[in-house]
Amino acid sequence: MSITPLAAVRPAHRTAPLFRGRIGRDARSGHYAVPHRYRIHLSTACPDGLRLAVGHSLLGLDTRCPVTLLPAVPDCPDGGHTALRPLYEASAHHYTGPALGPVLSDDWSGRIVSTHTPDILRDLDRFRPDDRAGLYPAGLESVIEAVERMCAEGIEEAAQRAGRAGAGPRERAAALDTLLDTLGRLERRLSGEEYLADGRLTAADVELWVSLVQLDTVHRCHLDASAVHRVAGHRALWAYARRLAAHPAFGRHLDLDGIARRHHGRCQGLEAAGAAVQILDWASHAAHTPGACRR
Repeated sequence: MSITPLAAVRPAHRTAPLFRGRIGRDARSGHYAVPHRYRIHLSTACPDGLRLAVGHSLLGLDTRCPVTLLPAVPDCPDGGHTALRPLYEASAHHYTGPALGPVLSDDWSGRIVSTHTPDILRDLDRFRPDDRAGLYPAGLESVIEAVERMCAEGIEEAAQRAGRAGAGPRERAAALDTLLDTLGRLERRLSGEEYLADGRLTAADVELWVSLVQLDTVHRCHLDASAVHRVAGHRALWAYARRLAAHPAFGRHLDLDGIARRHHGRCQGLEAAGAAVQILDWASHAAHTPGACRR
């Protein structure tokens, strides 16, 4: 499969993660892969937290790497979590910034390994039991990276710009065109295909599914009704999103109330007519998922 990344979209400006330690394969790395040593702290109302929760379930890591759930809405004025403050202070001398999630921590030292979600998910993939299929199969790395860029730039950033308060009509129209072009590419790929790459679930599917959840539950609220109907017209793409929502590793982590509360607590934009045009009934599609699954 070949997915061409978006060349016309500028990379999103993101603050670099404070911690970028990696779990290695042996003791020389400092953080070597051993069961029960590491812990993930996340909120499934946060897109990065939802990505890690889904990947963690797909990899069958419940007994190897426990998860501590954080509140949907951070309880500190700076957007951080009180529960994470001791980890940050133990990991960085005189740390004064926000204690943000998600976090991968080392229970042996009481310190943070990483706050960078892509690295964490890749390290968890190496940490999986031998009977689980990996999320980053050999030979598909470039495809997965291309999907990650398309989701970040062509869906999430473009949707934000298309619904940004105060943006001019041309800026909003250009952003909507970028969003629809990206969805169209993915629609063509998923027409007749169950998954994005090699006929199997990979990290690319986790990335795209979370982006579609955000598009329908958050970004849609700031688009006009006509734009939402055009977004919803990608039938294969939303059928794919609906099918994955029914998968237990995906649907059981879908906290719609938490996503709504987090959005309302952070959003400074204006609600538009698209808020009344729901694309998927996520709750009904995810309602009957069992508590565990095996791939």
